[in-house]
Amino acid sequence: MEMVWAGRAQEDGALGDGVIGYDVEAPDGSVGTVIRLSPVPGFDHLVIDAGVWKFGRSVVVPAGMVTGVDDAERVIKVGCTKEQIKDAPRFERDQDTGDLFYLRQLGAYYESLTAAHG
Repeated sequence: MEMVWAGRAQEDGALGDGVIGYDVEAPDGSVGTVIRLSPVPGFDHLVIDAGVWKFGRSVVVPAGMVTGVDDAERVIKVGCTKEQIKDAPRFERDQDTGDLFYLRQLGAYYESLTAAHG
């Protein structure tokens, strides 16, 4: 399961605080904007303000789902669809991003997506 949490090696380095404010794009459209990164070592993820399509909620996407970063355009591309992100275990409270039980559930969900496609 750790692969889903490991960010892909980027030519310009790993995801850092510099990506806060970047737009996040799924293959089927905009997901939202990065508002913060993981507070838990080994569980690298993005917390995304999903805006209107997610009823004003934030969503969490593991760093391993990132397929590309375009610093010039300030866009992060992810390899899962908006529907798959909506179907992930729900992020309810800020504390969830530091809750190992929640993170394990989230990791298992995204791991199942990568296993089904790869």
